[in-house]
Amino acid sequence: MTPEEHIYSVLQSMAGGRVFPDVAPLDTVKPYITYQCVGGAPINFLSGDRPDKQSVRMQVNVWAERRTEASALGMLIEDAMRSAHHLQVEVVTGRLATYDEQTDLRGTAQDFQIFC
Repeated sequence: MTPEEHIYSVLQSMAGGRVFPDVAPLDTVKPYITYQCVGGAPINFLSGDRPDKQSVRMQVNVWAERRTEASALGMLIEDAMRSAHHLQVEVVTGRLATYDEQTDLRGTAQDFQIFC
């Protein structure tokens, strides 16, 4: 599985299943979740072999019409990620409150390091 597939498997039941890589389609019902890879810590072997797993930094974003809704869903996401023991999740950042002027949506963004 790709890191994106792992993240989706953890989050797919949230926000009514409105969970998307990178961006949500236009006119998606709110709230919704987006996620993307924002880096990582490559594993390198002297032999040049490709590792079976990778350490990836994923950002998970929530978009909602109200700040309280975005914050509450962000808290549920953090709990779900912490509980995903098979991914060896490390919470890298606290939730960052965001606002998108073009859509008038409130959001949260949080980074997680996963090993998958």
